[in-house]
Amino acid sequence: MKTKIFGEHDEATIAQIDRCVAAGGERAVLCADGHKGYAQPIGGVIAYTDKISLSGVGFDIACGNLAIRTDATRAQIAPAMEEIMNDVMCDISFGVGRTTRTRIDHELFDDPTWEITPLRELKQSAAAQLGTVGGGNHYVDIFADEADRIWVGVHFGSRGLGHKTATHFLKEAGGKDGMDVPPTVVSDASPLGEDYIAAMRLAGRYAYAGREAVARHVVRGILRANGLEEVHNHHNFAWQEEHDGVRYWVVRKGATPAFPGQKGFVGGSMGDDAVIIEGVDSPASREALFSTVHGTGRIMSRTAAKGRFVKVGGKRIRKEGLVRHDEMMKWIAEKNVVLRGGDLDEAPQAYRRLPKVLAAHAGTIRVLHTLAPLGVAMAGKDIVDPYKD
Repeated sequence: MKTKIFGEHDEATIAQIDRCVAAGGERAVLCADGHKGYAQPIGGVIAYTDKISLSGVGFDIACGNLAIRTDATRAQIAPAMEEIMNDVMCDISFGVGRTTRTRIDHELFDDPTWEITPLRELKQSAAAQLGTVGGGNHYVDIFADEADRIWVGVHFGSRGLGHKTATHFLKEAGGKDGMDVPPTVVSDASPLGEDYIAAMRLAGRYAYAGREAVARHVVRGILRANGLEEVHNHHNFAWQEEHDGVRYWVVRKGATPAFPGQKGFVGGSMGDDAVIIEGVDSPASREALFSTVHGTGRIMSRTAAKGRFVKVGGKRIRKEGLVRHDEMMKWIAEKNVVLRGGDLDEAPQAYRRLPKVLAAHAGTIRVLHTLAPLGVAMAGKDIVDPYKD
């Protein structure tokens, strides 16, 4: 069997990963947080021998998670969480199309890859956005672990740079728009494929730099603490890896590498626990191409959770969604979490529960730390996530 499946999934998600295999995928994995995405499911992993999937990497190239363990303690931080989260919202730009409040100089802007089309036209706006977080389920959180040590966690990607880069290459490759379409796959040796891989890797460096800038500022500039350990990786990316003696392009969308001893930061839903995990070696791990979840995975769409606009008597009104605001706020209050931003489409009720998702991957990962949220910061109400993945 080409596809290794963890957890339970609906027929539409299974059909998506089957289409990816039919389009040239040699091996496939569907993680327990999987759900429908654009052409390839979130939580889906496809391995190609000499091709790369542009739609598999997706629109938010190099979206990823970073967690920093600090030398601060719960006793030092918890009493000041209201002020701390106010500072997070003041210092860091959240939302679509935002620019950073403090320009960040970085050596990645000296990379000659910026001369590739369309990167040369995107360089200036990318520089202005470095260190901003974006919308949707992207966040800056502050946690305490089982030993009351404080961690800072962030989740976001390559911002407008990644979205516009993906859009350009998908158009050049003749990709079809929509969710229920075949993946857009190109040869890694073609001029288009070579340019895309170079652009993807630059977007990866950019995303790393942005997450580091934001998380390190929260640690040093807001908490006045020191960072002791960083756990960092992408989950919308393609890596060249060897599995069972074969060299592949492993395209992970909403899934993250988990090689033996490799650590990962997996967030829960808004206000829910997160974990630090470590990959282990096992037959199941090898079948999984050493891949695991990046989060919990949605169980209802954004419009289902939040509601959508419908026309009634010629007027547009909002149809009530499946999640109620009072239910969401009760959940947050019971967790004693200080929330800034967020909306019903990111409510915990719209997501799976993390322990069940992790249990489906038993034998491939181990949990090193459980992180309880103290503060959550996200883009505010009515900020739409344009990055689709």
